[in-house]
Amino acid sequence: RSARVLKTVESLWSRHSSDDLLFIWLVLLNEYVTPVPEVASTTKGTDLPSLLCMIRHCGQKIVDCVTDTRCKAGLDCLDGCSFNDQVCQYRCIVSYETPKFEQFALCILQKHNCRGLDAKMPMMPDPAPMSSWRGQPLTHEAAESLFIGWKQQGPQMPAGDQTTKPWSWLVAAGKNPAYDFFPCQHQLYSYGKGKGQMWYEPVFKALTLDGQEVWRRRRYRVRRATTPGTFYYSVLDNGVTSNEYWRIMDCAEDLEFCLFYYSGAAATAGLSYSGAVLATKDGTWPLQYTQRIHAALHRAGIEPWELSDVDNSACAGAPL
Repeated sequence: RSARVLKTVESLWSRHSSDDLLFIWLVLLNEYVTPVPEVASTTKGTDLPSLLCMIRHCGQKIVDCVTDTRCKAGLDCLDGCSFNDQVCQYRCIVSYETPKFEQFALCILQKHNCRGLDAKMPMMPDPAPMSSWRGQPLTHEAAESLFIGWKQQGPQMPAGDQTTKPWSWLVAAGKNPAYDFFPCQHQLYSYGKGKGQMWYEPVFKALTLDGQEVWRRRRYRVRRATTPGTFYYSVLDNGVTSNEYWRIMDCAEDLEFCLFYYSGAAATAGLSYSGAVLATKDGTWPLQYTQRIHAALHRAGIEPWELSDVDNSACAGAPL
């Protein structure tokens, strides 16, 4: 087991991100000092009651997955992720996602929670969103229009510029290495049918573990939270529901950038997480707003060096 700890620490250290550095300490605390839920939950679900739950409720889904080459490869990949390593786990998922894998996870984790997990959304820090924009108090409607961004004409567009893009925003930098570092993260927002409802569809490129470049897409339901500039998100991602709470930390009046901060949990998968993304018109860092972006990051408890640039050098052909 010590060898497994060492291998995990070496892998985490090699990624050079603040989240992975923190997780190194959590792994060591869990192994040598006291159980840490964010780490220890990786071992839950291997006891007899959990296994009986899987067989009783999801036997056919298990057979379908383990007899399918790609689905089985995904399970083997996940089994190799030590200590609830979310970077490792999500890379396995985006590499091997298939309908059979989705049905496997939906049955065992989401419908029957056979592993008995219940991860909670982290709410510290809990930064307040921006309170005003263009000299006016931020309203729910204005905040929603900021999400729409460059995708369609509206009151959020800069004066005299009604040029639209195929996307709302293109991510220039992100904090969470599991979810925010993918190349070519196109954010697509659209209004829903009901008041205060929206849809969010990120389209991003993933480099699979077998060396392929593939496009992935998710579809989130978005609804207003209590305070303008805050929103609840939910998504069924490969069979597991994730719920998130987003804040608009700041947006430039000329729409050159928006900074979003989020926290979330995939409860039945035992995953809690948080992150931040800097979204811009064309995926490049707006240097003229550097100090303002740094100030917004500090309000979320994030140091500027914790963000990593996103590779937007080869985004042609994105299925928007």
